Amino acid sequence: MIKILKVLFSDNKNIQKCFAIRKKVFVEEQNCDPKDEYENEEESIHFLLIKDNQNIATARYRKTEKGIKMERFAVLKQYRGKGFGYKILNAMLKDLDKKTSIKYLHAQVQVVGFYEKIGFEKVGDIFDEVGIMHYKMIFKSN
Repeated sequence: MIKILKVLFSDNKNIQKCFAIRKKVFVEEQNCDPKDEYENEEESIHFLLIKDNQNIATARYRKTEKGIKMERFAVLKQYRGKGFGYKILNAMLKDLDKKTSIKYLHAQVQVVGFYEKIGFEKVGDIFDEVGIMHYKMIFKSN
């Protein structure tokens, strides 16, 4: 059974589960500096995907001066390619459905196609963010 929790920073138990997934994916696997990984946590709305009592994926969004930034999408390696990224992204988009702000993200190059299938479009040139190449993408459809 899959459940997706909406997690606030004040929910210490579940926020730590989100952080543990991000640590594995970004800090350990992609060698991101932890000081770059953990910022804007309190102002973000986090999501945690759990399947059969296993914490599998996380992501978050936050309001910025440019709109709603969806970020920190992380699926544990052994669960990638099984639709969990889509499920957590879809839950976030449903949660944001009533918000009229621009919804955008910075997609790592290797997952641009995934976001394009869901309705995001690349805008601008490729750029380096924490040593990883990204494109800014804006959500264009519901």
